[in-house]
Amino acid sequence: MSASDPHMLGPGLLPTPFTADEIRDATGRGTTIRLRVDRPDGTHAFRVNRFSETDAEGATLERWDADSPGDVTSGRVTWVELQRHAAFEVGTTSVSPERLTLDLGEVDCLRYDTIDSTFWFSLGHPGQPVRWESGGFRTTVTAIEKD
Repeated sequence: MSASDPHMLGPGLLPTPFTADEIRDATGRGTTIRLRVDRPDGTHAFRVNRFSETDAEGATLERWDADSPGDVTSGRVTWVELQRHAAFEVGTTSVSPERLTLDLGEVDCLRYDTIDSTFWFSLGHPGQPVRWESGGFRTTVTAIEKD
């Protein structure tokens, strides 16, 4: 990470939309993110991500299908690891501002177009993209809930 700009995670990478600290501050313990996954065949599913046991370095991230709440996967993630998910290569990615209308409301985003995927990061919601499309799938955040 560049000491002068915490959005820069390495040479040849675009600045990330958020720093690890911004993700930590916005997420906090008990944040639940609800997602809709639209499949290429026209069907959809709902997923849930929940952060718990947070500290300065990271959190426990629990994930499950809303239709199978008893089948939870869980693991430790760091805020820097989450930031790295948005570190895209300069030569293969373009970035542009875009406004989306989502269940979250009207959101101003940075849109990252890569070779095979598109990601929209809401400037008002530091963390994971609020929408991403890849391989015919579209995943959209439908709610962000805080305990």
